Amino acid sequence: MVKSAVPVQMLPSFTFSETGIPDEPPRVVLTPEGAAELTSDMTKSKQIGNHNSDKKKSISKLWKTKRRVKDLDQIHCDLRPENAKRLLNQEVDYQLPGNAQHYCLHCARYFADLKTLQEHFRTKVHKRRIKELKVEPYTQEEAERAAGMGSYIPPRKVEVQTQDVEIK
Repeated sequence: MVKSAVPVQMLPSFTFSETGIPDEPPRVVLTPEGAAELTSDMTKSKQIGNHNSDKKKSISKLWKTKRRVKDLDQIHCDLRPENAKRLLNQEVDYQLPGNAQHYCLHCARYFADLKTLQEHFRTKVHKRRIKELKVEPYTQEEAERAAGMGSYIPPRKVEVQTQDVEIK
C-alpha cells in the first residue's frame, strides 16, 4: 500500500438523535491539501426530486374543466324565448361543430348535422337533462329561506319540452 504525501483529514463525526436524524448536517469542503470535509450547503435537501405533483394538480384542473358545460341556471336563462331564438339562429362559425347551426338548448351542445341532433334527442343524456331542468333553478332567495331567514318554499316544477327542429 502506498502512503500519500498529503495527509487525509478524518471526516467530522456527528451524532444521531432518537429519530435517526443527524443533530448537525454533514458538511463537505475541499481543503488546500485535497482532503474532503462535509458542509451544510452541499447536503441533499429532503424536498429534491418530487415536484411532479405540482404539475399534476394544474393539469388535472385543466382536464376537469375542459369539457365543462353550462350550469342549470344558465340553461334556464337560455330557454327564455329571446335567448333561445338567438341561440338557435346563430351565424356560421367555422370553429364550432356543424358551423354552429345544430345546437341543443337543453344540453348546451353543438352537433355536426341535423341527423346527429335528432339522434341526441332520443338519448338518455338528453332525457336526463330535461328531467333536471323541470325543477325551478336555485336562487339566492331559496338559499336564504333554507337557512332560516323566512319560510322555506320548495322549488316549483317548470314545463320543459324538447326543442322543435326545423329543416332549413
